[in-house]
Amino acid sequence: MPVPIRIIINQVELNGELFDTACAREISAILPFETAPEDWGDEFYFYIPVSAGLDDTATSQVKVGDIGYWPPGNALAIFFGPTPMSKGPDPVPASAVNLVGKIIGDAAILKTVIGAEKIRIERLPGGVE
Repeated sequence: MPVPIRIIINQVELNGELFDTACAREISAILPFETAPEDWGDEFYFYIPVSAGLDDTATSQVKVGDIGYWPPGNALAIFFGPTPMSKGPDPVPASAVNLVGKIIGDAAILKTVIGAEKIRIERLPGGVE
């Protein structure tokens, strides 16, 4: 079952979910966490203490609102618009990511908090432990 999550950056709060995959379950197991995000175009990415390789969800074709795990940096990436590698409106990761979740609602609101110093991701009640 997907795990419901909340993403908090400055005054912006978004709900999302982590999928039922091995990589996403590893991420779910470390919740909650706070860290300093980096931005790369309209993408936040940040190191997390999870080490996993590419899996059968791995792709370089992501959409606004997708949440990916980027193995080369042990990083979680939240896509909310074009990145420096984009040739159109869709984000393009630096290299393939495992699709581990998605934002529910309008991820483009994250454009208002580019440059934020802290991101928090927590499990919402109702998720399977």
